[in-house]
Amino acid sequence: MLQIENLDKSFGGIKAVNRCSLKVQKGSITGLIGPNGAGKTTLFNLVTGFHKPDRGGIWLSGKRIDGLPPHKIARRAISRTFQIPRELKEMTVLENLMLIPLLQKGEKIWNSLLRPSVVRSQEREIMEKALYVLEFVELIHLKGDYGKSLSSGQKKLLELARTLMSDPKMILLDEPGAGVNPTLMRKLIRNIEELREEGTTFFLIEHDMDLIMNLCDRVIVMNKGRELAEGKPEDIKKDERVMEAYLGGR
Repeated sequence: MLQIENLDKSFGGIKAVNRCSLKVQKGSITGLIGPNGAGKTTLFNLVTGFHKPDRGGIWLSGKRIDGLPPHKIARRAISRTFQIPRELKEMTVLENLMLIPLLQKGEKIWNSLLRPSVVRSQEREIMEKALYVLEFVELIHLKGDYGKSLSSGQKKLLELARTLMSDPKMILLDEPGAGVNPTLMRKLIRNIEELREEGTTFFLIEHDMDLIMNLCDRVIVMNKGRELAEGKPEDIKKDERVMEAYLGGR
């Protein structure tokens, strides 16, 4: 699903990503771990077009995407969440979702003036889809609440719900468990597992090792901007290099 080859990215004299190469298999839940400063979030930003790589290539489903702007990459059916949720604070939970779908007819003023029935019909379809997604992530009871009023965990669920409005084939999650209480974390895990069963591929950064080890099929370890190790969770736990770089040795 995702292939990264010899990727480089520097900020001034600091090399955040250093000749990084890795693969994420279609239909998998792949974890990305590593110490702070290992380059994990920078890698996500490169994949989704927020940064342009200095060198190397990124392929999504066999098509090269490095260097494309974020909106064009999003149209390739890849979506992401952020370490700090970016909800639209002054919009309701339902409105946060309805804003996401691309090419909405109501965005063109002549459609609103000359084809109002077409605009209303599409808006009804988008609303129905948004309500379905809110049911799925169990936020339907908050559909009329403003984004700013949600708890940290609810905002993480809202982030996931917003990604689903774009019908992604691959979702990148940046620390989905951070600030989430155990009850909401179980909901989030259940959502991820159900979506994977339907064919969605997940690539996630997470510092909660229990979550990584229990949820992921494969784990990739980054250190100093490149892949250090890759394998099944149980193998990664035993890898001496990982314990040294990520866990600080025995």
